[in-house]
Amino acid sequence: MKNEIIILTLNCGSSSVKYQLYNWNRKTVLCKGVVERIIIGGSFIKHDVPGKKTLEKKRECVDHKEAIQLIIDMILGGESPVINSLSEVNACGHRVVHGGEKFVKSILINEEVLETFEELKDLAPLHNPPNITGIKASMKLMPEIPHIAVMDTAFLQTLPQEAYIYAVPYDWYEKYRVRRYGFHGTSHLYVSRRAAVLLKKKKDEVNLITCHIGNGVSFTAIKNGIAIDHSMGFTPLEGLVMGTRSGDIDPAIIGYISEKEGFTALRIVSILNRKSGILGITGKFTDRRDVTEAMKKGDERAKLAFNIEAYRIRKYIGAYIAALETIDAIVFTAGAGEKSYELREAALSNLECFGIEIDKERNKKAISKNHESIISTNSSKVKIFVIPTDEEIVFTEDVVAILKGEYTDPQTYRYSFEDPSYVNKMREEAYKIERR
Repeated sequence: MKNEIIILTLNCGSSSVKYQLYNWNRKTVLCKGVVERIIIGGSFIKHDVPGKKTLEKKRECVDHKEAIQLIIDMILGGESPVINSLSEVNACGHRVVHGGEKFVKSILINEEVLETFEELKDLAPLHNPPNITGIKASMKLMPEIPHIAVMDTAFLQTLPQEAYIYAVPYDWYEKYRVRRYGFHGTSHLYVSRRAAVLLKKKKDEVNLITCHIGNGVSFTAIKNGIAIDHSMGFTPLEGLVMGTRSGDIDPAIIGYISEKEGFTALRIVSILNRKSGILGITGKFTDRRDVTEAMKKGDERAKLAFNIEAYRIRKYIGAYIAALETIDAIVFTAGAGEKSYELREAALSNLECFGIEIDKERNKKAISKNHESIISTNSSKVKIFVIPTDEEIVFTEDVVAILKGEYTDPQTYRYSFEDPSYVNKMREEAYKIERR
Protein backbone atom coordinates (compact mmCIF):
# COMPACT_ATOMS: atom_id res chain seq x y z
CA MET A 1 0.00 0.00 0.00
CA LYS A 2 2.88 2.30 -0.82
CA ASN A 3 1.98 5.99 -1.17
CA GLU A 4 -1.52 5.36 0.15
CA ILE A 5 -2.92 7.09 3.23
CA ILE A 6 -3.89 4.64 5.96
CA ILE A 7 -5.67 6.01 9.05
CA LEU A 8 -6.33 4.19 12.32
CA THR A 9 -9.13 5.58 14.49
CA LEU A 10 -9.66 4.69 18.15
CA ASN A 11 -12.65 5.34 20.38
CA CYS A 12 -11.68 4.43 23.93
CA GLY A 13 -14.36 3.83 26.54
CA SER A 14 -13.92 2.86 30.17
CA SER A 15 -13.79 -0.88 29.39
CA SER A 16 -13.71 -1.01 25.60
CA VAL A 17 -11.84 0.24 22.55
CA LYS A 18 -13.55 0.51 19.16
CA TYR A 19 -11.24 0.78 16.18
CA GLN A 20 -11.19 1.10 12.41
CA LEU A 21 -8.37 1.01 9.85
CA TYR A 22 -9.23 2.96 6.71
CA ASN A 23 -7.59 3.33 3.29
CA TRP A 24 -8.21 6.93 2.31
CA ASN A 25 -7.13 6.58 -1.31
CA ARG A 26 -9.42 3.64 -1.98
CA LYS A 27 -12.16 4.89 0.36
CA THR A 28 -12.45 1.45 1.93
CA VAL A 29 -12.52 0.01 5.43
CA LEU A 30 -9.58 -2.38 5.82
CA CYS A 31 -10.79 -3.70 9.15
CA LYS A 32 -12.81 -2.69 12.18
CA GLY A 33 -13.66 -4.13 15.56
CA VAL A 34 -13.81 -3.75 19.30
CA VAL A 35 -11.96 -4.95 22.39
CA GLU A 36 -14.35 -5.42 25.29
CA ARG A 37 -14.15 -6.07 29.04
CA ILE A 38 -10.82 -4.27 29.45
CA ILE A 39 -9.69 -4.16 33.10
CA ILE A 40 -12.80 -5.96 34.39
CA GLY A 41 -11.73 -9.43 33.22
CA GLY A 42 -12.74 -11.82 30.46
CA SER A 43 -11.37 -9.49 27.76
CA PHE A 44 -11.87 -10.37 24.11
CA ILE A 45 -11.62 -8.84 20.65
CA LYS A 46 -14.01 -9.00 17.71
CA HIS A 47 -12.11 -8.26 14.51
CA ASP A 48 -13.79 -7.82 11.13
CA VAL A 49 -12.21 -7.72 7.68
CA PRO A 50 -14.59 -7.19 4.72
CA GLY A 51 -15.32 -10.44 2.94
CA LYS A 52 -13.88 -12.63 5.67
CA LYS A 53 -15.23 -14.39 8.74
CA THR A 54 -15.37 -12.44 11.98
CA LEU A 55 -12.48 -13.33 14.24
CA GLU A 56 -13.05 -13.45 17.97
CA LYS A 57 -10.11 -13.94 20.29
CA LYS A 58 -9.88 -13.99 24.08
CA ARG A 59 -6.95 -12.27 25.73
CA GLU A 60 -6.86 -10.60 29.12
CA CYS A 61 -6.24 -6.86 28.85
CA VAL A 62 -5.52 -5.33 32.23
CA ASP A 63 -5.34 -1.84 30.75
CA HIS A 64 -5.90 0.09 27.51
CA LYS A 65 -2.28 -0.29 26.44
CA GLU A 66 -2.69 -4.07 26.30
CA ALA A 67 -5.98 -3.66 24.44
CA ILE A 68 -4.41 -1.43 21.81
CA GLN A 69 -1.49 -3.83 21.49
CA LEU A 70 -4.02 -6.60 20.86
CA ILE A 71 -5.60 -4.46 18.12
CA ILE A 72 -2.19 -3.93 16.52
CA ASP A 73 -1.48 -7.67 16.69
CA MET A 74 -4.75 -8.45 14.92
CA ILE A 75 -4.14 -5.84 12.23
CA LEU A 76 -0.62 -7.12 11.51
CA GLY A 77 -1.07 -10.83 12.13
CA GLY A 78 -3.61 -13.47 12.94
CA GLU A 79 -5.64 -15.14 10.22
CA SER A 80 -6.43 -11.95 8.30
CA PRO A 81 -3.55 -9.43 8.39
CA VAL A 82 -4.47 -6.24 6.53
CA ILE A 83 -1.10 -4.44 6.54
CA ASN A 84 2.47 -5.67 6.80
CA SER A 85 3.89 -3.07 9.17
CA LEU A 86 2.81 -0.21 11.42
CA SER A 87 4.96 1.99 9.18
CA GLU A 88 2.07 1.84 6.69
CA VAL A 89 -0.20 3.71 9.13
CA ASN A 90 0.05 7.45 8.53
CA ALA A 91 -1.78 8.71 11.61
CA CYS A 92 -4.08 7.78 14.46
CA GLY A 93 -7.27 9.68 15.26
CA HIS A 94 -8.75 9.64 18.77
CA ARG A 95 -12.21 10.61 19.96
CA VAL A 96 -12.09 13.08 22.84
CA VAL A 97 -15.44 13.90 24.39
CA HIS A 98 -14.80 17.24 26.11
CA GLY A 99 -12.55 19.97 24.78
CA GLY A 100 -13.99 22.84 26.79
CA GLU A 101 -13.43 26.23 25.14
CA LYS A 102 -9.76 25.46 24.74
CA PHE A 103 -10.22 23.04 21.84
CA VAL A 104 -12.97 23.96 19.41
CA LYS A 105 -11.80 21.73 16.57
CA SER A 106 -9.63 18.69 15.88
CA ILE A 107 -6.00 19.13 16.86
CA LEU A 108 -2.59 17.48 16.65
CA ILE A 109 -1.79 16.03 20.08
CA ASN A 110 1.35 17.05 21.98
CA GLU A 111 2.26 17.13 25.66
CA GLU A 112 0.62 20.53 26.20
CA VAL A 113 -2.62 19.28 24.64
CA LEU A 114 -2.54 16.17 26.84
CA GLU A 115 -2.05 18.29 29.95
CA THR A 116 -5.11 20.36 29.06
CA PHE A 117 -7.17 17.21 28.51
CA GLU A 118 -6.16 16.13 32.01
CA GLU A 119 -7.41 19.44 33.39
CA LEU A 120 -10.76 18.94 31.65
CA LYS A 121 -11.37 15.31 32.59
CA ASP A 122 -13.75 16.13 35.45
CA LEU A 123 -16.14 17.72 32.93
CA ALA A 124 -16.80 14.33 31.30
CA PRO A 125 -16.01 11.80 34.04
CA LEU A 126 -17.37 8.79 32.13
CA HIS A 127 -15.53 9.63 28.91
CA ASN A 128 -12.46 11.84 29.09
CA PRO A 129 -10.39 9.67 31.47
CA PRO A 130 -10.51 6.57 29.19
CA ASN A 131 -10.03 8.82 26.14
CA ILE A 132 -6.83 10.18 27.69
CA THR A 133 -5.65 6.74 28.81
CA GLY A 134 -6.09 5.42 25.27
CA ILE A 135 -4.21 8.34 23.72
CA LYS A 136 -1.24 7.87 26.06
CA ALA A 137 -1.15 4.12 25.43
CA SER A 138 -1.31 4.64 21.66
CA MET A 139 1.45 7.22 21.67
CA LYS A 140 3.72 4.79 23.51
CA LEU A 141 2.94 1.93 21.14
CA MET A 142 3.03 4.06 17.97
CA PRO A 143 5.45 6.91 18.72
CA GLU A 144 6.50 7.50 15.11
CA ILE A 145 3.12 8.64 13.78
CA PRO A 146 1.04 11.77 14.49
CA HIS A 147 -1.87 11.39 16.88
CA ILE A 148 -4.86 13.66 16.39
CA ALA A 149 -7.75 14.42 18.75
CA VAL A 150 -11.21 14.76 17.22
CA MET A 151 -13.37 16.77 19.58
CA ASP A 152 -16.91 15.64 20.33
CA THR A 153 -17.82 19.24 21.11
CA ALA A 154 -16.48 20.79 17.88
CA PHE A 155 -19.60 20.80 15.67
CA LEU A 156 -21.55 22.48 18.47
CA GLN A 157 -19.30 25.52 18.83
CA THR A 158 -21.78 27.50 16.69
CA LEU A 159 -24.39 27.67 19.46
CA PRO A 160 -25.30 31.33 20.14
CA GLN A 161 -24.77 32.81 23.59
CA GLU A 162 -28.45 32.69 24.44
CA ALA A 163 -28.29 28.92 23.97
CA TYR A 164 -25.03 28.19 25.78
CA ILE A 165 -24.93 30.66 28.69
CA TYR A 166 -26.62 29.44 31.89
CA ALA A 167 -28.72 31.70 34.13
CA VAL A 168 -26.18 31.52 36.95
CA PRO A 169 -23.74 34.19 38.19
CA TYR A 170 -21.93 35.33 35.05
CA ASP A 171 -18.55 35.23 36.73
CA TRP A 172 -18.88 31.42 36.83
CA TYR A 173 -18.55 31.57 33.08
CA GLU A 174 -15.78 34.17 33.16
CA LYS A 175 -13.72 32.32 35.80
CA TYR A 176 -14.52 28.66 35.16
CA ARG A 177 -16.08 28.56 31.66
CA VAL A 178 -19.34 27.11 33.01
CA ARG A 179 -21.52 26.95 29.89
CA ARG A 180 -23.28 24.50 27.59
CA TYR A 181 -20.83 22.67 25.32
CA GLY A 182 -22.77 19.77 23.81
CA PHE A 183 -21.56 16.33 22.76
CA HIS A 184 -21.91 13.62 20.09
CA GLY A 185 -20.92 16.37 17.66
CA THR A 186 -19.38 14.02 15.10
CA SER A 187 -22.60 11.99 14.98
CA HIS A 188 -24.83 15.05 14.60
CA LEU A 189 -22.53 16.44 11.90
CA TYR A 190 -22.58 13.21 9.90
CA VAL A 191 -26.33 12.55 9.96
CA SER A 192 -27.18 16.19 9.28
CA ARG A 193 -25.07 16.14 6.13
CA ARG A 194 -26.63 12.85 5.04
CA ALA A 195 -30.11 14.28 5.69
CA ALA A 196 -29.30 17.21 3.39
CA VAL A 197 -28.43 14.72 0.65
CA LEU A 198 -31.67 12.79 1.18
CA LEU A 199 -33.65 16.04 1.10
CA LYS A 200 -31.81 17.03 -2.11
CA LYS A 201 -30.80 20.32 -0.53
CA LYS A 202 -27.52 22.08 0.14
CA LYS A 203 -26.16 21.52 3.63
CA ASP A 204 -26.65 25.20 4.53
CA GLU A 205 -30.32 25.12 3.47
CA VAL A 206 -31.66 22.51 5.89
CA ASN A 207 -33.40 22.88 9.24
CA LEU A 208 -33.22 19.66 11.26
CA ILE A 209 -33.63 18.05 14.64
CA THR A 210 -31.04 15.29 14.93
CA CYS A 211 -31.71 12.70 17.64
CA HIS A 212 -28.76 10.60 18.80
CA ILE A 213 -30.28 7.94 21.08
CA GLY A 214 -27.75 5.45 22.42
CA ASN A 215 -26.71 4.81 25.99
CA GLY A 216 -26.04 8.54 25.92
CA VAL A 217 -28.77 10.68 24.35
CA SER A 218 -28.47 14.10 22.76
CA PHE A 219 -30.59 16.19 20.39
CA THR A 220 -29.39 19.08 18.23
CA ALA A 221 -31.40 21.84 16.59
CA ILE A 222 -29.71 22.65 13.26
CA LYS A 223 -30.69 25.80 11.36
CA ASN A 224 -29.33 26.37 7.86
CA GLY A 225 -26.87 23.55 8.48
CA ILE A 226 -25.51 25.10 11.70
CA ALA A 227 -26.10 23.88 15.27
CA ILE A 228 -28.09 26.48 17.23
CA ASP A 229 -29.13 24.45 20.29
CA HIS A 230 -28.27 21.15 21.93
CA SER A 231 -29.66 19.11 24.79
CA MET A 232 -26.46 18.19 26.65
CA GLY A 233 -24.72 20.89 28.61
CA PHE A 234 -21.62 21.66 30.67
CA THR A 235 -21.17 17.89 30.87
CA PRO A 236 -22.92 14.98 29.09
CA LEU A 237 -25.30 14.65 32.07
CA GLU A 238 -27.87 17.28 31.09
CA GLY A 239 -30.78 16.71 28.73
CA LEU A 240 -32.87 13.68 27.88
CA VAL A 241 -33.25 10.41 29.80
CA MET A 242 -30.26 8.12 29.11
CA GLY A 243 -29.13 4.59 29.90
CA THR A 244 -27.56 5.45 33.27
CA ARG A 245 -27.77 9.26 33.29
CA SER A 246 -30.67 11.26 34.67
CA GLY A 247 -30.80 14.07 32.17
CA ASP A 248 -32.63 17.21 33.33
CA ILE A 249 -33.46 17.40 37.04
CA ASP A 250 -34.13 20.12 39.59
CA PRO A 251 -30.60 20.97 40.87
CA ALA A 252 -32.03 21.43 44.38
CA ILE A 253 -32.32 17.63 44.53
CA ILE A 254 -28.55 17.44 45.01
CA GLY A 255 -28.63 19.48 48.21
CA TYR A 256 -31.75 17.72 49.46
CA ILE A 257 -30.34 14.19 49.03
CA SER A 258 -27.00 15.32 50.43
CA GLU A 259 -28.74 16.33 53.65
CA LYS A 260 -30.96 13.24 53.82
CA GLU A 261 -28.32 10.61 52.95
CA GLY A 262 -25.13 12.32 54.06
CA PHE A 263 -23.68 12.06 50.53
CA THR A 264 -21.17 14.53 49.14
CA ALA A 265 -22.17 16.48 46.05
CA LEU A 266 -19.60 14.54 44.02
CA ARG A 267 -21.12 11.22 45.10
CA ILE A 268 -24.58 12.38 44.08
CA VAL A 269 -23.30 13.54 40.70
CA SER A 270 -21.70 10.10 40.28
CA ILE A 271 -25.10 8.48 41.02
CA LEU A 272 -26.76 10.79 38.50
CA ASN A 273 -24.17 9.70 35.90
CA ARG A 274 -23.93 5.98 36.64
CA LYS A 275 -27.05 4.77 38.45
CA SER A 276 -29.88 6.92 37.13
CA GLY A 277 -31.77 7.21 33.84
CA ILE A 278 -33.28 3.96 32.53
CA LEU A 279 -31.26 2.01 35.09
CA GLY A 280 -32.45 4.19 37.94
CA ILE A 281 -36.12 3.81 37.02
CA THR A 282 -36.13 0.09 36.20
CA GLY A 283 -33.56 -0.94 38.79
CA LYS A 284 -31.92 -3.40 36.35
CA PHE A 285 -31.95 -2.33 32.68
CA THR A 286 -29.96 0.08 30.55
CA ASP A 287 -30.60 -1.47 27.13
CA ARG A 288 -33.87 -0.34 25.52
CA ARG A 289 -34.35 -3.82 24.04
CA ASP A 290 -34.48 -5.25 27.55
CA VAL A 291 -36.86 -2.49 28.61
CA THR A 292 -39.20 -3.19 25.69
CA GLU A 293 -39.23 -6.94 26.30
CA ALA A 294 -39.85 -6.50 30.04
CA MET A 295 -42.61 -3.97 29.35
CA LYS A 296 -44.36 -6.45 27.06
CA LYS A 297 -44.23 -9.01 29.87
CA GLY A 298 -45.94 -6.65 32.29
CA ASP A 299 -43.00 -5.03 34.10
CA GLU A 300 -44.53 -1.76 35.31
CA ARG A 301 -41.24 0.01 36.00
CA ALA A 302 -39.96 -0.90 32.53
CA LYS A 303 -43.18 0.57 31.11
CA LEU A 304 -42.69 3.68 33.21
CA ALA A 305 -39.10 4.10 31.98
CA PHE A 306 -40.23 3.70 28.37
CA ASN A 307 -43.02 6.26 28.78
CA ILE A 308 -40.79 8.77 30.54
CA GLU A 309 -38.18 8.55 27.79
CA ALA A 310 -40.75 8.85 24.99
CA TYR A 311 -42.37 11.83 26.72
CA ARG A 312 -39.03 13.61 27.18
CA ILE A 313 -38.24 13.07 23.48
CA ARG A 314 -41.58 14.66 22.51
CA LYS A 315 -40.91 17.65 24.75
CA TYR A 316 -37.48 18.31 23.25
CA ILE A 317 -38.76 17.97 19.70
CA GLY A 318 -41.50 20.49 20.46
CA ALA A 319 -39.00 22.91 22.00
CA TYR A 320 -36.63 22.63 19.05
CA ILE A 321 -39.40 23.16 16.52
CA ALA A 322 -40.05 26.46 18.32
CA ALA A 323 -36.33 27.31 18.21
CA LEU A 324 -36.06 26.51 14.50
CA GLU A 325 -39.38 28.10 13.46
CA THR A 326 -39.44 25.92 10.32
CA ILE A 327 -38.23 22.33 10.05
CA ASP A 328 -37.42 20.04 7.14
CA ALA A 329 -36.74 16.75 8.92
CA ILE A 330 -36.24 14.85 12.14
CA VAL A 331 -33.36 12.36 12.11
CA PHE A 332 -32.94 9.36 14.41
CA THR A 333 -29.55 7.69 14.84
CA ALA A 334 -27.37 5.60 17.20
CA GLY A 335 -28.35 2.35 18.96
CA ALA A 336 -31.94 2.85 20.10
CA GLY A 337 -32.51 5.64 17.60
CA GLU A 338 -31.79 3.21 14.78
CA LYS A 339 -33.22 0.03 16.30
CA SER A 340 -36.18 0.85 18.54
CA TYR A 341 -39.18 1.39 16.29
CA GLU A 342 -41.36 1.23 19.42
CA LEU A 343 -39.63 4.25 20.96
CA ARG A 344 -39.78 6.24 17.72
CA GLU A 345 -43.49 5.49 17.31
CA ALA A 346 -44.33 6.39 20.91
CA ALA A 347 -42.42 9.67 20.68
CA LEU A 348 -43.75 10.83 17.30
CA SER A 349 -47.36 9.62 17.15
CA ASN A 350 -50.13 12.25 17.16
CA LEU A 351 -47.87 15.14 16.18
CA GLU A 352 -49.81 15.99 13.01
CA CYS A 353 -50.33 19.50 14.37
CA PHE A 354 -46.61 20.08 13.70
CA GLY A 355 -46.77 18.53 10.24
CA ILE A 356 -45.16 15.32 11.55
CA GLU A 357 -46.77 12.10 10.37
CA ILE A 358 -45.02 8.80 11.09
CA ASP A 359 -45.74 5.80 8.84
CA LYS A 360 -45.98 2.93 11.32
CA GLU A 361 -45.26 0.22 8.75
CA ARG A 362 -42.21 2.00 7.35
CA ASN A 363 -41.08 2.63 10.90
CA LYS A 364 -41.25 -1.08 11.82
CA LYS A 365 -39.19 -2.00 8.78
CA ALA A 366 -36.50 0.60 9.47
CA ILE A 367 -34.44 -1.47 11.88
CA SER A 368 -31.38 -2.26 9.76
CA LYS A 369 -28.20 -0.69 11.07
CA ASN A 370 -26.91 -0.41 7.52
CA HIS A 371 -29.91 1.17 5.84
CA GLU A 372 -30.99 4.80 5.55
CA SER A 373 -34.78 4.96 5.74
CA ILE A 374 -37.63 7.44 5.54
CA ILE A 375 -40.32 6.59 8.07
CA SER A 376 -42.72 9.49 7.55
CA THR A 377 -45.84 9.28 5.41
CA ASN A 378 -45.80 10.63 1.86
CA SER A 379 -48.01 13.52 2.99
CA SER A 380 -45.92 14.48 6.03
CA LYS A 381 -44.66 18.05 5.79
CA VAL A 382 -41.73 17.13 8.03
CA LYS A 383 -39.68 14.18 6.84
CA ILE A 384 -38.56 11.60 9.39
CA PHE A 385 -35.34 9.71 8.67
CA VAL A 386 -33.45 6.87 10.30
CA ILE A 387 -29.79 7.38 9.35
CA PRO A 388 -27.07 5.10 10.74
CA THR A 389 -24.31 7.27 12.14
CA ASP A 390 -20.70 6.92 11.02
CA GLU A 391 -18.49 8.82 13.41
CA GLU A 392 -15.40 6.96 12.20
CA ILE A 393 -15.52 8.59 8.76
CA VAL A 394 -15.72 11.99 10.46
CA PHE A 395 -12.65 11.12 12.55
CA THR A 396 -10.84 9.92 9.43
CA GLU A 397 -11.67 13.00 7.36
CA ASP A 398 -10.43 15.33 10.09
CA VAL A 399 -7.19 13.39 10.44
CA VAL A 400 -6.53 13.42 6.68
CA ALA A 401 -7.37 17.13 6.47
CA ILE A 402 -4.86 17.92 9.22
CA LEU A 403 -2.20 15.75 7.58
CA LYS A 404 -2.74 17.62 4.30
CA GLY A 405 -2.86 21.05 5.96
CA GLU A 406 -6.40 21.58 4.66
CA TYR A 407 -8.36 21.55 7.92
CA THR A 408 -10.03 24.80 8.92
CA ASP A 409 -13.09 24.06 11.04
CA PRO A 410 -15.64 21.29 11.73
CA GLN A 411 -18.10 22.69 9.18
CA THR A 412 -15.80 22.24 6.18
CA TYR A 413 -13.84 19.48 4.43
CA ARG A 414 -16.96 17.30 4.23
CA TYR A 415 -17.12 15.93 0.73
CA SER A 416 -16.83 12.15 0.75
CA PHE A 417 -19.83 11.31 2.92
CA GLU A 418 -22.02 13.82 1.11
CA ASP A 419 -21.63 11.78 -2.09
CA PRO A 420 -24.57 9.31 -2.20
CA SER A 421 -22.73 6.73 -4.32
CA TYR A 422 -19.77 6.77 -1.94
CA VAL A 423 -21.97 6.36 1.13
CA ASN A 424 -23.84 3.49 -0.52
CA LYS A 425 -20.50 1.80 -1.16
CA MET A 426 -19.55 2.20 2.51
CA ARG A 427 -22.90 0.81 3.58
CA GLU A 428 -22.43 -2.26 1.36
CA GLU A 429 -19.01 -2.92 2.88
CA ALA A 430 -20.39 -2.50 6.40
CA TYR A 431 -23.19 -4.92 5.59
CA LYS A 432 -20.68 -7.54 4.44
CA ILE A 433 -19.10 -7.31 7.90
CA GLU A 434 -22.15 -6.95 10.09
CA ARG A 435 -24.52 -9.44 8.47
CA ARG A 436 -22.37 -12.30 9.80
